[in-house]
Amino acid sequence: MGNEVAKTQHAAPGKAAPTIFSQILDRSLPAVILYEDQQCLVSRDVASQAPVHFLVIPKKSIPHTNQPEEEDQQLLGHLLLVAKKTAKAEGMGDGYQLLHWPPE
Repeated sequence: MGNEVAKTQHAAPGKAAPTIFSQILDRSLPAVILYEDQQCLVSRDVASQAPVHFLVIPKKSIPHTNQPEEEDQQLLGHLLLVAKKTAKAEGMGDGYQLLHWPPE
C-alpha cells in the first residue's frame, strides 16, 4: 500500500498516475460496489482491517485531504453524507469513524 500512498501524494489533479482508487473507478480493478452516483463510488475494502470497512472515492481526483479547491466544498459535504448513509446501511449507526487518504 506504500506505493499507492506515494502515487497519491505526488499526483497532480487531472494528471494522476493510476492508483487503486482510479482503478476501482474505471472498473479495471474488481470491487464490491455498495453505492454509486455522479460524484462518488463506495466499495468494500478488499484488505479490510475491520469487520466493516468501505471506501468512499470521489470521482474528481483530490490527491490529499489538504488539497481541495474552493469548488470542492459541495463534493466534500456530499462525501461525508454518503459515508454516513453507507455506515447506516451497513448496520453501523453512529459507531463509525472517517479516515482520510493518504494516512499521515
